Parts: sequence; structure tokens; C-alpha cells
Amino acid sequence: MVRLLGPQDRLLTTIEKQFPGVRVLARGNELSLVGDAGEVRAARQLVEELVEMVRNGQEIGPVEVQASARMLDEGTGKPADVLSQAIVSSRGKTIRPKTLGQKQYVDAIDDNTIVFGIGPAGTGKTYLAMAKAVQALQRKEVNRIILTRPAVEAGERLGFLPGTLTDKIDPYLRPLYDALNEMMDPELVPKLLAAGTVEVAPLAYMRGRTLNDSFIILDEAQNTTPEQMKMFLTRLGFGSKMVVTGDITQVDLPNGASGLQLVTRVLGSIDDIHFARLGSEDVVRHTLVGRIVDAYTKYDAEQQARRFERDGTDASGNRAERRGHAPQDHQPRSPRPERRWGR
Repeated sequence: MVRLLGPQDRLLTTIEKQFPGVRVLARGNELSLVGDAGEVRAARQLVEELVEMVRNGQEIGPVEVQASARMLDEGTGKPADVLSQAIVSSRGKTIRPKTLGQKQYVDAIDDNTIVFGIGPAGTGKTYLAMAKAVQALQRKEVNRIILTRPAVEAGERLGFLPGTLTDKIDPYLRPLYDALNEMMDPELVPKLLAAGTVEVAPLAYMRGRTLNDSFIILDEAQNTTPEQMKMFLTRLGFGSKMVVTGDITQVDLPNGASGLQLVTRVLGSIDDIHFARLGSEDVVRHTLVGRIVDAYTKYDAEQQARRFERDGTDASGNRAERRGHAPQDHQPRSPRPERRWGR
């Protein structure tokens, strides 16, 4: 019961938020649900799923409660089965998908050679890919893990950084090191890095390489140019897997030409390449992050609509036919007479 309700009954409060018409009462080892009959049935189904998850040894939090309620409401699966897949365990912590979208993303990595994880911040794109990479290394499915990302600042120039080349690129690769230290023994990570079993490098170092028997992750792929994306994907060797993650709404490139945006149109119909799209419902950070993502998505849609009304172009910049206005035939202008200039 303590694990079901959480510290200070926080999960009980979360359950009540999912069903405003239901009051949940906890006495001893029993729960009582009071309210509208339909909502009580739905709340009971949710509680039964949470009880099953706790009995299976799974730690549950507000994210699991909300995801389970959403799955039951949409009829997209049994939460106790969907959210119970353990990927890797480290220091008593088990990493597993926490939403249906994340579960489908993890399954796609198992079933495909190249997977693109596209979604907003906080959806676990890189974190779950790292977990699958560590799992593959532990199972000896691959011989090494290669982590890379473009060295692009987020909207500001840091200038020349002091130190050796490693010191210069470390700030850009720090998120990958942090995730790696969470999933593996921190004392083991330096040894793996020194032996080359785990390699963390900027994208610029990938040119000319063929990566065999490797699990390769490209993070922050929205900041790659189309040429860099093509270069990276053609590094794929035998016995390897690739996972490319990014958020196409947060491009930091100066000209905005993102290789991740282009590749969705170029490779969308090729077998063994999968595009997993995560949304605000898959955000596992603070609940405000999901609302922030939704608010920006709504704002961008409104701006796009205003742009169409103003100059008749869609999101790709292509001119579209306005409603009620027939396209006009434009006659080519006659060339201007040549002007001769004297001294």
C-alpha cells in the first residue's frame, strides 16, 4: 500500500486528478472509491493496473499513473504489460519505457537497423537509446558504443575554449557522459572509454569511417546539415545499429537548414528504417514541460496560419493558391534596353 500511494499519498492525489468526480479513501490496507459509477469503474481499473505493477516489483510515480490512465482511456494497451519492460538495471535503478510512445520507440530499435527518434524535449529519446546501447553491449550483440553529436551552441557563441581538444569538445558532449554514468558503473566508464569500447566524439570526426559491430547514436540531429546527415548515415557497417534523435522545433543552425527535417522526406519509404515520433504525452519530465511543448506547438500553428493568410505560403515556403483567388498568368517582362556608358 505504501508503494501504491507513494510518499505522503502523492500518487493517491494523482489518481484523484485523473478522475475529478471520484474521491479515493485509504484506510489500512483498503481503498474505497466514491463517486459517479462510470468514473468509479474507470478509477478501479486504473488502481488494479497499478497494483499489478507494484506486485511485479515496478516502482511507480506520477508519470506512470498518468500514462496508465491515458492508455486505459484510449484502449491502446494494458499498462502493466506495456510499462513493465526493463531495458537495463544499474545500482538498483531499472530503466524502462514509461509511456506507450516510448514503448513503441524501444520496440522499433529492436526491429530496425536505423531508427529516428523525433520529439520534443523530455520524451526520453536519447536516454532510452543509450539504455538500449548499454543493453546491447552487455548482451555482446555489439562490440562497442559510439555516441556523437554536432558541436553547435544553443543560440550563443562561447568563443574559443581553453585546454586540449578533448577539453574543448567535452562541454558539447556532456549530456552523453551524464547518461552513460547513470546506466553503468562510474568506475567502469573511464576504462571503457580508454579501451575504445565506448567512444564519445563530435560528428565532424565521423568522416571516412566504417562502423562495424557498433551501436551508434547521433544526438541533437536537428543541428546537422543535410550533408552531415548523409555523411553520418553512410558510416553504417555490418552488424551495427543506428539511432538518430532530435527535436525539429529546436534548430540552432544559423541558416535553419536541418538535415533531420530533410531526411524524413528522403528516407521515409525505405525498409528497415523507422521514424518514431514522440509527443507531449510522452514527456517524462516535470508536468509543466508537456504544457510548455503544447503551448509552443499551438503558437507555431497560429503563426503558420497567419503567414498563409498574409503571403500565401505554407510551412515549407511553397506558394499555395489562396481561397477565392484564381492563379494569374504572369507574362515575362521584356528585357530592358542595354545602356551604354561613356567615360
